[in-house]
Amino acid sequence: MKTVLILTASFADRYAVAARNLSDALEAKCAEAKVEVADLFQPASGSFKSVAQKAYSGLMRIAPTWWAGINGSVDRQTLGESGCFRVSRLQRALGHVLQEAQPDLVVSTYPAYAMLIHDLYQDHAERPFRLISVVTDSGTIQPGWLAGASDWFSVSSEAVAEQLRAQSIPEDRIKVHGFPVSVLSSELRKESCPAPQSDGPYRILFHVESGSKKVAKSLKRLLDREENHVTVVVDCNAYLKADLAKKLKQYGERVQVLGWTNRMPQLLRSHHLVIGKAGSAVAEEAIAAGCPMIANQRVNDQEYVHTLINNAEIGAVACKPRQLAESVRYAFKHNAKVWKCWRSNLAQISRPNASLDIAQALLDECEIANSSHAVPEQRTAEHILANPAVQRGMTHHLLCDFHIHTNYSDGKLSVADVVDFYGVRHFDCICITDHLADSRRLIGKLGRLSRLTLSPNQLEEYFDVIDRQRRRAWRKYNMLVMTGLEFNKDGLTKKSSAHLLGIDLTAPIVDCLDLPETIAQIHAQGGLAVASHPHIMKSEWGKDTLYLWENQERFDPLIDAWEIANRNNMFNPVSAKRLPYLANSDFHKPKHIYSWKTLVSCEKEPEAIKECIRKNERIAITLYREADSAAAQLAAAVSPASASNVVPPRARGASPMLPAA
Repeated sequence: MKTVLILTASFADRYAVAARNLSDALEAKCAEAKVEVADLFQPASGSFKSVAQKAYSGLMRIAPTWWAGINGSVDRQTLGESGCFRVSRLQRALGHVLQEAQPDLVVSTYPAYAMLIHDLYQDHAERPFRLISVVTDSGTIQPGWLAGASDWFSVSSEAVAEQLRAQSIPEDRIKVHGFPVSVLSSELRKESCPAPQSDGPYRILFHVESGSKKVAKSLKRLLDREENHVTVVVDCNAYLKADLAKKLKQYGERVQVLGWTNRMPQLLRSHHLVIGKAGSAVAEEAIAAGCPMIANQRVNDQEYVHTLINNAEIGAVACKPRQLAESVRYAFKHNAKVWKCWRSNLAQISRPNASLDIAQALLDECEIANSSHAVPEQRTAEHILANPAVQRGMTHHLLCDFHIHTNYSDGKLSVADVVDFYGVRHFDCICITDHLADSRRLIGKLGRLSRLTLSPNQLEEYFDVIDRQRRRAWRKYNMLVMTGLEFNKDGLTKKSSAHLLGIDLTAPIVDCLDLPETIAQIHAQGGLAVASHPHIMKSEWGKDTLYLWENQERFDPLIDAWEIANRNNMFNPVSAKRLPYLANSDFHKPKHIYSWKTLVSCEKEPEAIKECIRKNERIAITLYREADSAAAQLAAAVSPASASNVVPPRARGASPMLPAA
């Protein structure tokens, strides 16, 4: 097995998105490759990262010229002498990561790492790995890329390659692959939106990265023309999404406001035109998708804007609302003559296979022998799920968490990040259960408006994304990933509110069913219906949801299990009534991992796990602490005791278990 370490930074979406796409492509190309993604600016810089991100966004929005000067000065002297990047802490963190990972290949998507690696090894013997720089700049490249000693460079275009040649980089160290876009771009490369009719409708995708007073004004100008139909994507800004949804409500079905989405490649192929920030990762995805772009926000690199958009004639630049509306009208007039020209030109430079091409070059660098490192058939997700007998008779103590939220609702991490977060901690089974609010209730409407819950029109996407990550989780971590939902039936009081987990679902369930109907739908799919935090929450802030508990005589025959512990709360009454139980994190952010979990003693197979829960057999709970594994948790078990006698430990290191009665 070869190990690839990808180094990135979250200052701009280009760096982090490129790293994630490369990781996905490497794993798609070679299942046995071990790929790790590290953002050293986050742990090494402490609060500096968040401050730098805000400063970056602000400067890019209000003072791109200033940022150009700052950005261009990121070289060894800036890093080493100014102290603004806390280079010594970064070097120590980098040295630790390299020592722990022992990589065969290091890939950098951010320019600072090349010089940091150079400085780490300049007084030592030859470094024990190859260093590849994936240059994520599309205009003028930053000096940092050249300050280190990369073995070769992967660049997005011939224009960038020319800049490297001008710096005396040998031709054999330059490879033109394109920007590493989503692997979905390759799968969808033959799909594209048909040319619009002369009278419309014109499907326009409007991507918003940050709040701006211009956004609503620009959207209203676009929607003043009946032929324009607009889909707005607001990245992780619940307040802006709610504000735009309210302001644009008058336009009815001609406008749709979405929150964060993982389906940008599909959206770009179903729209005629995208409006967004030039130089962003979305701009690169648009080029790969052959979707013409109008840049409504300039980037620091004006050369990128003029060369790639104006000179290549693949779109336009229009920063003011009036100019933007006029540019859209101009693109589609005369039977979309200009738009057709833009799309034709895009076909000449589009590289939808870029991530896979880079991944193959990296794998060739690692010299992985596919035949000698083939993954056994039983390790594939499809085989284990379709053939339960594979591990039948092999009993394991499985560390599980069946209550996890992602940024599809009010969680902090993406689905992929959650998989990696739990995978490296050696969990055996997890279930992702984002909120789905009952749209008939007031609180449900407010929650959906502010993007605190899943939107019904994102359910298909949600199931598709988790299914993709399920396969990756099994391949990379030997971890089962189930798809679930937390059905929010919130009333105005705690006794009228209920949260219900649907675990291991195979298809979406509508939000507006009554609880018995929802439970019936869950069971029809072979899933588990679990009462979520059914008792009073004491150690955590949160809305109490007591409806199921207050009506347990009615629901006990229908519910498969009750949460006896949720995060740091222990609900002893569940044990006192000898109800079947689970313990979960109710995970929203990384620190929530330190909480109650479930241990199941059975084969690592979904049906076996669910059967143990239904029968309330071979189930225990444990208080998770870092570096724990299922075996370590089991070794720390206390003597069997009734649930009513177990008290949550106060000491951080204690990990008692609660066996099933």
